[in-house]
Amino acid sequence: MIRAGFLDTTTREALTALMRDGKAESRLTRRANALLLLDDGMSCEAVAKVLYLDDDTIRYWYKLYEQQGLGWLAGFGYKGRACQLTAAQQEELKKWVAETLPRTTTVVGEWIETSYGISYTRSALIKLLKRVDLEYRKPKVLPRKLDPAKQQAFIKAYDDLLNNLGDDEAVMFADAVHPTHEVRPAGCWAPKDIKVAVEQTSGRQRLNIHGAIDLETGKTRMLEVLTVDALSTIALLMAIELMYPLKRWIHVFLDNAKYHHAQMVQDWLARPGRRIKVHYIPTYCPHLDPIERLWGLMHKNVTHNRCHATYTDFCKSVLQFLREDVPKNWAIFCDSVTDNFRIINPAEFRILKA
Repeated sequence: MIRAGFLDTTTREALTALMRDGKAESRLTRRANALLLLDDGMSCEAVAKVLYLDDDTIRYWYKLYEQQGLGWLAGFGYKGRACQLTAAQQEELKKWVAETLPRTTTVVGEWIETSYGISYTRSALIKLLKRVDLEYRKPKVLPRKLDPAKQQAFIKAYDDLLNNLGDDEAVMFADAVHPTHEVRPAGCWAPKDIKVAVEQTSGRQRLNIHGAIDLETGKTRMLEVLTVDALSTIALLMAIELMYPLKRWIHVFLDNAKYHHAQMVQDWLARPGRRIKVHYIPTYCPHLDPIERLWGLMHKNVTHNRCHATYTDFCKSVLQFLREDVPKNWAIFCDSVTDNFRIINPAEFRILKA
């Protein structure tokens, strides 16, 4: 027989508050409810009937309260199961993954079952792999024929330029892009009983855009041209000069396309009164040209159903990516590639995919 009134005022108020908390877990509130009903004078059988429980459960809860106080309320005795693989087997798994670079957890699960006769679910495999410091990631794409010394010299020169840039100077990155004018279906809301379709284009209507961007202000100058060549380069440089009529110098960074090095362009730059200084990005280093990342970012946001609250938010996110994230990744390619990356042969990687 459990006597009523065994709860002190503070404990009863705490349990009552827990009962009235709409966000509390039901398994906690049921235990609190049982104690309150016992404190009101109800028998274990009556409380069990009200809560649709067994009366032995009510007695066990009261016993736990007597022994541990309210500390037992949130204790449910659940403990994680020990890993089925031994420490040595986990090390062998880690070594095997490092050597073979499996594409899916299915492959890993099959190897574990074949090697040790232990079967894992997909979720358990993911937890196991994370526990042994493995992660799923894509290989970085390294440009070919990297020259770390030239890249480091370019980055140093670029940083020096920005650190000593005057108020009457500007910096722009220029490049050309050739997107295909092609319809790509995107998701939209529509009535259930109406089928929505879009006509496909031929895919041969290509645009030629010669453009430049100022990473500091976000200003751009884009020219749609029939052909990207020396003439379009000069037209773009003239348009850039018109953008900044009050600037003493405009530093324009170009890649090493032949039309950027054309004699016609060099002659135009050499004329008196020109306010443009051209800087060339090292060869085989597209990662050092932020405007190339702009083309990819625009493609990803426009054609992959990315949504932004406003056009301003989109522009801010693009500028932040180009101004901050892209330069942070420059250092990755300036170090010795063989010291920092495990280079995968594409042919071998295709075999690993299978």
